[in-house]
Parts: sequence; structure tokens; C-alpha cells
Amino acid sequence: MIEVKGLNKSFGDHHVLKNIDAQFHKGQVNIIIGQSGSGKTVLTKCMVGLHDVDSGTIEYDGQDFASMTFNQKKTIRKDIGMLFQAGALFDSMTVEDNIMFPLSMFTDQTLKERKARAQFCLDRVNLTTAGKLYPSELSGGMKKRVAIARAISVRPKYLFCDEPNSGLDPKTGLVIDELIKDITEEFDITTIVITHDMNSVIEIGENIQFIYEGEKWWEGSKEEILRTQNQEVIDFVYASKFMKKVRADLAK
Repeated sequence: MIEVKGLNKSFGDHHVLKNIDAQFHKGQVNIIIGQSGSGKTVLTKCMVGLHDVDSGTIEYDGQDFASMTFNQKKTIRKDIGMLFQAGALFDSMTVEDNIMFPLSMFTDQTLKERKARAQFCLDRVNLTTAGKLYPSELSGGMKKRVAIARAISVRPKYLFCDEPNSGLDPKTGLVIDELIKDITEEFDITTIVITHDMNSVIEIGENIQFIYEGEKWWEGSKEEILRTQNQEVIDFVYASKFMKKVRADLAK
């Protein structure tokens, strides 16, 4: 579990995060939602150590990450997998080499062991024969699956996913959602997903945190978010015509 307590972060005079308290549970897909500029990306960057916090704690299974030195944080970072919004694959490397890259950085495995682990991860995301291909030869959905394979290659305890369905068609987005959910449960990972996609929230969201103007404004389950009376959450969730129809059907 990851637990954030009393987290504050400012940039100059701009107070971005305001006394955030949140828990992200092991073996669940924890989702962070909020309008652009609400602070959700800054929150996750603080959680992985890309931003120092002004005050508060970030605990990884009871260890206060925020107060650690740079070298101490390396121990936690080895247990973190990252799925970036654009995939962030290295174009000059094969799929296999992309997946082995974090293994070369964070483990002392032999080349044979790294290749075996890369193949296991490719098998897990249903891209068994893609190892020798380059990113330019892959579709958008395949790139996201390779990025997931790379993120889980180091056997992470914690997985951060930034807009995993960005740029994908709805059908492929559902495939990625299910893959993230299955991997979370299979490997008992604490998974955190930042998304604007309400399909993802409803399909796989188990613990949802809504950030509004730098504050944690609401939290609950995917069932609870559909029936909340919190006006700011309602405005966010039911912004699209499809979700307005869902709300109307629930009211019947």
C-alpha cells in the first residue's frame, strides 16, 4: 500500500497540492481523476520522487519515501514500474531490448536471464512473437502493451500508469484496461492510474480519488461515483453526453 499524509507542494506562490491525504491499496486498480491543472500529475510526480514535497509524508508499505535521501530512494524506485502516456519506447531498440532496458539498470541478471524475463513479459501481454520488431512496426495498442511488458519486467510492487488509453480507440482501450486489471490482481501490485477516461474508471476503478483545485475532494468506488451528490464530481463525471445518459438511466 502507498499512503500519502498531509502532502503539500507549491511552485513559487502557486500552492498546487493542499494537505492531500490518500491511500492506494495493494492488489487494486487505484484511479486518480480530476480536471486538467487540478494537481493529479504533480501528486504522482511527488509520489515517485520527481518532485520534492514541501511537507507531508509518502509511505511505501510504511517506509517514508519523502524523507529518504537520494540513494535511499533507489531501493523503492527499483520496485516501481512506470507506464508513460506516450509509451516512451526507444525507437532505436527492438521490443526485446526495450523490455530488457530496466533489467539492465536495476538487476544483475545475465543476458540469458534478461532475455527469458523479456519473453515472459511479452507472452503475458500477448505479443509472443514481437521481440525482434521495432516500435515503428507496431500499432498504438501494441506499443502500449510493450510498455506494460517493460513496466512489469522488474517485478514491481507498485505500478504507475499515466493516461494508458491516450490515443487509442475505445476497443483497444478496453483491452489495455483489462490487461492492467489482470496484471494488478495476478501479481498483487499496488496500481495507480491517472486518467480522464470515464470508461476506464467504470470498467476497472476500485479505489477512486478525485482531485479538485489541489485538494482531495472525494473518494469512493466505481459504484459510488455514479451516485454521488458531490457537485464537482458530478460535473466532471457527467460532462459527456454518454455519461449524462447513464445518469438519466440511473435516476429512473
